[in-house]
Amino acid sequence: MELDPSKRVARLKAADPKRKPDENDRLPPGQYLTDKFPVLTHGPTQRVPKDRWRFKVFGLVEEEIAWTYEDIMAMPQVELTADFHCVTRWSQLENRWKGVSLHEVMNRIKLKPEARFVMVHGYGGYSTNLPLDALVDDDVLLAHSRDGEPLSAEHGGPLRLIVPKLYAWKSAKWVNGLEFLACDRPGFWESYGYHMNGDPWTEERFS
Repeated sequence: MELDPSKRVARLKAADPKRKPDENDRLPPGQYLTDKFPVLTHGPTQRVPKDRWRFKVFGLVEEEIAWTYEDIMAMPQVELTADFHCVTRWSQLENRWKGVSLHEVMNRIKLKPEARFVMVHGYGGYSTNLPLDALVDDDVLLAHSRDGEPLSAEHGGPLRLIVPKLYAWKSAKWVNGLEFLACDRPGFWESYGYHMNGDPWTEERFS
């Protein structure tokens, strides 16, 4: 049975990390290195056919937009190698992601001047918040592939957000929308006590 979100947060706070050394010192504090890519999701795996996929941009924008999966794939593609740090304390190094830079998305929309934050939405009702500056960082992607293979549904395929500089709960699976906001507000895990920002190097795990 899936653990209640509030109990999951309490268990994580009480966890005793057993860190494995990393010769390159690339592990943030409290993390351990793994060669696996664990599947951690609250709620059922979302399986939305690509031909029914829609990605919406709304909120504080001059014009709301809804793109199809084909629209996203028609945008210029980039590849990025980045580490991945889960708040549950495991890290996986050297993931090769392929997808669309958020710069490409932002070049196609016009924000209203008061937009300062974004709520990322995913199929299944998941959400997570980001400052606008974090969203438009150079290494943020809408990713469809990892290590040369399409993302499985369990890992957020066919499309997930990748925000390498923050804990992985910010890298929303099955992403289907960006809602631009004037004021910050908590997403799903943030409302249960996860940090509003989530920097792994300063251990911003909890609020």
